[in-house]
Amino acid sequence: ADEPTLQIMAERPETGQLNIDDCAELSRRISDKFDAMEEAGNDPIEGAYRLEVSSPGIDRPLTRAKDYANWAGHDARINLMEAVSGRKQLRGLLEGIEGEIIAIDDRKVGRQTTSLDNVHSAKLILTDALIAATIPVSADGVDEISGEIEDDILTEEQED
Repeated sequence: ADEPTLQIMAERPETGQLNIDDCAELSRRISDKFDAMEEAGNDPIEGAYRLEVSSPGIDRPLTRAKDYANWAGHDARINLMEAVSGRKQLRGLLEGIEGEIIAIDDRKVGRQTTSLDNVHSAKLILTDALIAATIPVSADGVDEISGEIEDDILTEEQED
């Protein structure tokens, strides 16, 4: 039986990134906290589980309203719960968010808006502009990232 996974994505507010040492330290601190809670009889997760701590990555998921504001001007893919203009996926230049309304210039159907509540999932699309806008904090793991980018490109080509 596979153990459930608790996945935590974190970033430093000043850089929007996390290096491998930061991930390891955060993982240790979370594990220690959960162990102390379990010993006190207040186990936050019943049974065995796997803890994964990572940075959101360059093609990060957009999960908070401020993510849509911070990453306006970059390409994104937004999967919707309810269709907008007959489409459940919008892909194009993220224009931002006003209140709870997200705006995106979809490359096929033009400017579209939807509520944050209608978003099933959303993430940035890896582009040269995104790479240029993201300052790497460390070159560690570059070879692994390159392989992930190639996998993502192949996956996106299959989706289109």
